[in-house]
Amino acid sequence: MKATQIKQYGGTEVIEITQDVTNPAAQPGQVVVEVHAAGLNRIDTIIRSGFMAQMMPLNFPATLGGDFAGVVTEIGEGVTGLNVGDEVYGQAGALMGGTGSLAEYTATSNGKVAKKPTSIDMIQSASLPLVGASAIQGVEEHANIQSGQKILIHGGAGGIGSLAIQIAKLRGAYVATTVATDDIEFAKSLGADEVIDYKTQDFTTIIKDFDAVFATAQPTLNDSVKVLKKGGVLVSMVGAADEALTKEYGVVAIPQMTQVSAEQLTRLAQLVNSGEVKPQVDKVFTLNQVKEAFDYFEQQNPRGKVVVTIK
Repeated sequence: MKATQIKQYGGTEVIEITQDVTNPAAQPGQVVVEVHAAGLNRIDTIIRSGFMAQMMPLNFPATLGGDFAGVVTEIGEGVTGLNVGDEVYGQAGALMGGTGSLAEYTATSNGKVAKKPTSIDMIQSASLPLVGASAIQGVEEHANIQSGQKILIHGGAGGIGSLAIQIAKLRGAYVATTVATDDIEFAKSLGADEVIDYKTQDFTTIIKDFDAVFATAQPTLNDSVKVLKKGGVLVSMVGAADEALTKEYGVVAIPQMTQVSAEQLTRLAQLVNSGEVKPQVDKVFTLNQVKEAFDYFEQQNPRGKVVVTIK
């Protein structure tokens, strides 16, 4: 099969399209999926660049990519709830127990895949797994936002932020978000009540006494602590705030490393099928354009997601 692989860590120049990779086989607890589309994530760049090499080294050659949407072709022993022919979506990152999604076929754990939303296509579905699980985990599980509460979402135009805004609004929250100047109208279209241009405005002078901050982008953690009320929650995907500062302000700091689950994916599919959450796809590339896809993703700060079509 054809797959996007690397033989060493580096920039996009190390990416290769390999034509004769052996198709994965379903191990116990796994499914094999014919991949129709794969979404790019920041973690893909981090892994390829070697930033996690000491902690979680890759076995070369390694197939890139995590998010996918496609059709189940093989079921491993012990897998329940899925059948050959099901249209699914999920996560298959090489460091997450999968074989990589930027390939014609991928294998992944039964616990990281679910039936895809029926109301959208493969490209839109492939844009959702990691960012959708991150938004659900950050807004619903960690921040536990309730109706009438106020949440600040950093990076509201990105893949995670664009979904987090929608999910927070569904829960009845007042949502403020920080975005770049060009993304102000886009963030408003997602339902944000207050949009702050981080390039020209200081959010700490604009908002205060918020119940939660969800930091999906930008290293503004210590400033974020200062806009929370006592007992507020700072959920961060971009590092840790100063511990002494969080104690001084009486806030709870929760670092988030998203673990995609079938339960989260099923919940996300329900939200999409009901029309309450809409995926945001910025640009689509083909598998033969995968280097260009990564260059665009890493250099242009896309609104929503970048997706690669494979079938």
